[in-house]
Amino acid sequence: MLLQDQINADIITAMKARDEASLRALRALKSALLLAATAEGAGEKITDEQSIKIFQKLAKQRKESLEIFLQNGRAELAEKEKEELVVIEKYLPQQMGEAEIKNILAGVVKDAGATTAADFGKVMPLAMKALSGKADGKIISAILKEILG
Repeated sequence: MLLQDQINADIITAMKARDEASLRALRALKSALLLAATAEGAGEKITDEQSIKIFQKLAKQRKESLEIFLQNGRAELAEKEKEELVVIEKYLPQQMGEAEIKNILAGVVKDAGATTAADFGKVMPLAMKALSGKADGKIISAILKEILG
C-alpha cells in the first residue's frame, strides 16, 4: 500500500475516532501530497520516496514552529504543533542514532579522500545522499564538521 493510500485510510479512521490532532496532521499530509501530485511534471501517483521527502519537510516545519512558539510563550500553539509532529513522524523512517551516523560518515569521508575542514563542501552532498531520510541535515552537518576537524 502506498503511503498516499495509507494516509487516506488513516483520515477515515481519525474521523471515526474524532481525533482532531491526528485529523489536522493527516489533512496537512494529504494536502501536501495533492499539491505535489498536481505540480507540473508530476505523475498521477506520488511514490513513497517522494512522500517521505514531503513528510520530512512538513516535520521540519513543525519543529521550527514549535521552537518559535515556545520562545514566544505560546504554549497552546506549541502543543498543537507537537501533536501534529507526532502524527507526521509515524510515517517517516526511523532516524539513525548518532553512533550509526558517525560510522557511515567516517566511511563517506574515507571514500571521498577528505582530510580537512576545507573538504566539507565536497563531502556534505555525498553524506546527505548516503543518509537520505535516515538523519536530519543539521545533525549530519555537525557530525561531519566534528570528523573533519
